[in-house]
Amino acid sequence: MSAATTGAGPTAKGLRRRNELLDAAERLLSATGEALTLRAVADEAGVRLGHLQHYFPTRADLLAALLDRVLTTSLERIAERTEPAGEAAAPAVVLDSVLGDHDEPSLVSLFTKVWSMAAHDEPAAEALRSFYADYAGHVIAIVRRHLPELDEAEARARAEVFVMVVEGAAIFRSGIAGRRTPRTDDVLRRTLLTLLTGTTVS
Repeated sequence: MSAATTGAGPTAKGLRRRNELLDAAERLLSATGEALTLRAVADEAGVRLGHLQHYFPTRADLLAALLDRVLTTSLERIAERTEPAGEAAAPAVVLDSVLGDHDEPSLVSLFTKVWSMAAHDEPAAEALRSFYADYAGHVIAIVRRHLPELDEAEARARAEVFVMVVEGAAIFRSGIAGRRTPRTDDVLRRTLLTLLTGTTVS
């Protein structure tokens, strides 16, 4: 049995240490991208390699845990925006919140590193696919509230395109691959609202 766990599951101390190690891994991923090795993470965290491997025996274990934390946090944010306090949010409010993430350079940078890693790292790709499937599921709920006449396939397609456009726009709106202007932001918002509600008015 791991020293960080008991029969009832991880201890508070074990969870804290685990999160500290994941913090170190996230810092490295944001700063260096694909140079995410167990040795590098142990050095960043200031611990022995054996200590890190007590929590994450392999790089795959570490990567899976890191992506699960990053993507789960993002998904929780999306869920909170789509149904605040148990009530359906107006599409324009959801849209403002989702696009607001593009104003956080560290978050956009982190995701660009994850996307790059996923191109040739199957655990990363699997985590991303799962995340975006869940993300689209939340968006489908909005589409179906406003366009109940659509069949399931069309509602899902609209939700998936919404996700594609929002995620792709992050590269341009954050300044990495282009720049935003009031005109492009206006067209983007109208396009996304049309996908969600069938109209440019929320």
